Formats: sequence, structure tokens, C-alpha cells
Amino acid sequence: MPDVVEHFFGVYLLYCTNPKYVGRVYIGYTVDPNRRVKQHNKGKQYGGAWKTSQKGPWTMVLIIHGFPNNISALRFEWAWQHPHVSRRLAHISKKKSKEKVYDFTIRVLSEMLQVGPWNRLPLTLRWLNNDFIRDLQKAPPTHMPICYGPVISKKVPKSVSLSHKTSFCYLCYDEVFNEMKCVNSNCDLIAHVICLSKCFLKGGEYVPIEGECPQCHQSCLWGDLVRKFKGCDNQDVTITDLGGFLE
Repeated sequence: MPDVVEHFFGVYLLYCTNPKYVGRVYIGYTVDPNRRVKQHNKGKQYGGAWKTSQKGPWTMVLIIHGFPNNISALRFEWAWQHPHVSRRLAHISKKKSKEKVYDFTIRVLSEMLQVGPWNRLPLTLRWLNNDFIRDLQKAPPTHMPICYGPVISKKVPKSVSLSHKTSFCYLCYDEVFNEMKCVNSNCDLIAHVICLSKCFLKGGEYVPIEGECPQCHQSCLWGDLVRKFKGCDNQDVTITDLGGFLE
């Protein structure tokens, strides 16, 4: 069964299996990986990129998802496409003469997950095609899982509030207008974003990574809390309130 992910923002890697162009790769951004790979294989007139048009078939071999928004994902996409232009990746050596483009692309990805700001994000590396799995030269941070198999993106409609109900923060007891809730559907935690982020922050961290719900004590990633929070109508919340996650 495919995994279903809400608020999906992903950066994917395509591999060309056309004998004429075999070995070529393409890096892109999407909110719907299954639709996107179909567009690439149908051609530019169906929404595919001009670089992949008429060169298929293409297979989506892996995707990195868990970005808090499209801007964050697009910045990752650009850096992965241009590792020798990105100042964060200046330490990566150029492609070796006998190194395949695909292997070089995976090597760049391995390095990207080690440096900020990406090493602080709650990303998931998902292999979609077992034939193309490679061992990363450097293991991703421990809070980034490596998954296998298909994924389905799910759009979550914004909830419409018909009446205002006064809520109070579990941590400071003041009234909450833009409430953050636990990812555990059985937990009724309500808290201010700032209060909960302070609860999750550990020594030396600028942005929370993971922590334990103060009410149900379930361990969860800060990025999962942010994505659930963004699914609600919270238009008055600033970037600072989200602990820098949307920068």
C-alpha cells in the first residue's frame, strides 16, 4: 500500500531509460509525484519539462519530501541542480571523469543532507524504484527516515470555523487564537506556537527538530506539527512564530 502524505512538497530525481538517452537524470519539484512523472512522459504539451520532452520513458527513482513549504523545496531543488553554484555546497568536488551522472547526483544529495538548513528539516528520503537504490556515502541525520515504496500526496481542505471557541494554551494558560495541536489525533493538546517550540528546542538548536508532546508524551517531529498547523486557517502567523521554519 502506498504511503499517504498530507501537505506534500517534494523534490524528485528522474532517470531516463530510453536507450538513446539512457543515464540522463532530471531533478524537479512537485506536490503530486504520480501526476508529475506522467506529465514528463507525455511531453511538454502535457505539462512536462522541455528537458525531458520526447526523451522518455522516465522513471522517478527517489523523492525527498517533508519540506514545510514550496519555497523551501524549490531552494533545495535549485541547489541540487547547481551544486557548484550554491555557496552551501562549495565543498563538494566536481564530477569525476569515470563517475556516472546518476552516481554523482546521489553523492551531491548525500552531502546536501549534512548541511544547513536542510540538515535541520524533517525530511524523508524515499526510494521509489528498487533497481536504482544506492548507499549514500554519508548517512542522513537520524531524524530523517529512509523509506521505500510509492507515496500518494493528499490535499487537506482548510477547515471552516462556524463559531469561535475560547481556547487556552496547555503550557502558559493564556488564551490561544492560532492554536497548534499535537499530531496524535487522540491528544487534545492546544498550545501557542512559540510555547511549544520552546518546549521542543534543545541546547544549541535554532529551529526545533523533534520532541515529546507535553500532554500525551508521544515523540514527533517539529516539521509534522508545522504542516498540520499550516493546514488550518492561520493567516496571521508570522515566519518568526514558526521558529524560522519557513525561511
